Amino acid sequence: MDAEAFSSQFEAHRVITATFFAHAATVPKASSQSLVTAISPKTLAARIEDLLPQTQCTKCGYPACRPYAEAIAAGEANYNQCPPGGAQGVARLAALLGKPDIPLDTTHGVERARPVAVIDENVCIGCTLCMQACPVDAIVGAAKQMHTVIAELCTGCDLCVPPCPVDCIAMVPVTGERTGWDAWSQDEADAARARHDRRLARLERERAAAEARANARQAARAAQSTQAAQSAQPGQPAQKAEQTQPASDDPEAKKRAIIQAALERARKKKEEMTKLGAGPKNTDHVSAAVQAQIDEAEARRRRLGLADDANASHPDKGDKPA
Repeated sequence: MDAEAFSSQFEAHRVITATFFAHAATVPKASSQSLVTAISPKTLAARIEDLLPQTQCTKCGYPACRPYAEAIAAGEANYNQCPPGGAQGVARLAALLGKPDIPLDTTHGVERARPVAVIDENVCIGCTLCMQACPVDAIVGAAKQMHTVIAELCTGCDLCVPPCPVDCIAMVPVTGERTGWDAWSQDEADAARARHDRRLARLERERAAAEARANARQAARAAQSTQAAQSAQPGQPAQKAEQTQPASDDPEAKKRAIIQAALERARKKKEEMTKLGAGPKNTDHVSAAVQAQIDEAEARRRRLGLADDANASHPDKGDKPA
């Protein structure tokens, strides 16, 4: 190749290269600041759940906050059915859903100061029913031992009160005049949801373990029955591998007997305390509202057989003229 042809090809290559780099310079360079990670957006039910107080009280008509959030997202429930959230909770949900702010539906309960469950140690029989009812594992204790509530963990859901057979649990307001979200915080709600989720996971593990044990027992009984049939003498019927369970070994009957005995012990203990003058103190000069609560509690105790008459827990009042 002569010098003139080589010079011409070199010049053409230089022009093409310069054009390429000039075009590349006009393309914006990617920076680390402009890079984003693709994240699946939260579902509407999840965003609704984030705005609920997570007391897991079931007052909305659903077994927990998550099912209620899913019902709202599906249009099956209204967004004003959460008493613990109060008016502010309704407003939060309305803003998320793009709907008008409406009053709280009081058929599900009223907005109130947040209460904490308190167990009367003198009456508790250690039946564990309150522990089983607590949705956030805020009650500690053991069978036939006195239980106690961890106040910092209690959501004030009221669910431990109905199953108590001796009516020894009171819901005591602890936030003064603050109600709804003013009496609760997002951090407390998130912590309560985490405890509720852990409880559900624990119950599922326990259920699976119980099912596995039941299957193992059934397999063992089947193996024993087969072995007994194979070892039976020719011409003789095979012996049964298991006998009919006696009525005295019925677990439900045992449970009822234990609870009945515990109720009897609680009744006797209350009677002894009453005779010793260990009734409620500072009962004078109480407000009408507080006295109404006391009277209602005593009426429930009488229905349960924990008091012989209206003055059983107020022995000092029995001597006063009517």
